Amino acid sequence: MTTLLALDTATEACSVALLHDGKVLSHYEVAPRLHAQRLLPMIQDLLGEAGLALSALDAIAFGRGPGAFTGVRIAIGVVQGLAFALDRPVLPVSNLAVLAQRALREHGAQQVAAAIDARMDEVYWGCYAAERGEMRLQGVEAVLPPESARLPRGAAGDWFAAGTGWSTYGARIVLQPCGSEPAMLPHSQDLLSLATFAWARGEALPADQAQPVYLRDNVATPKQPV
Repeated sequence: MTTLLALDTATEACSVALLHDGKVLSHYEVAPRLHAQRLLPMIQDLLGEAGLALSALDAIAFGRGPGAFTGVRIAIGVVQGLAFALDRPVLPVSNLAVLAQRALREHGAQQVAAAIDARMDEVYWGCYAAERGEMRLQGVEAVLPPESARLPRGAAGDWFAAGTGWSTYGARIVLQPCGSEPAMLPHSQDLLSLATFAWARGEALPADQAQPVYLRDNVATPKQPV
């Protein structure tokens, strides 16, 4: 039986999930600015609840962004530390995809326009459609002004709106969704679902390839002196 650990700290939510023996356990809490303190204890508590040692893991999945720069770095730092120590592969998963997968799980949404507040008057944007229980990207993910957010070419039918980008900028996004949850944050339970599909396809990567995806190229570029 495959045993996977999933963790995410890319937004205000901090969460971990575990697949073992066909069962899923998860811990989730909204804890802004406390991710660095909470993540490792949450992992230890979850493994303790399952009666497992870290060595039982086959791979570690993580939210690779887009999201808060510091939050994404915290997840990657922990994942690389664990994966190198255990000699296990990693499974990077888009946080926008995780939002879409949560909307599928909680609302039965088959098509989701996911948006995360990117600050600086922009949103992280991605559109997803369900294929055999897995939310798959339609078009490309991007960071852009809310007015520039669009459905992929050829899109039709009803679309569900998910994520904090809708809470902050929904009035400026040119799309009338069939339903919405603008307060939705990524949950590791859904990250784990996506990682399970990726694992089955053989998409696990070496630990040194656990890299962030910020979408915004200049996220960590220091200002140049005038």
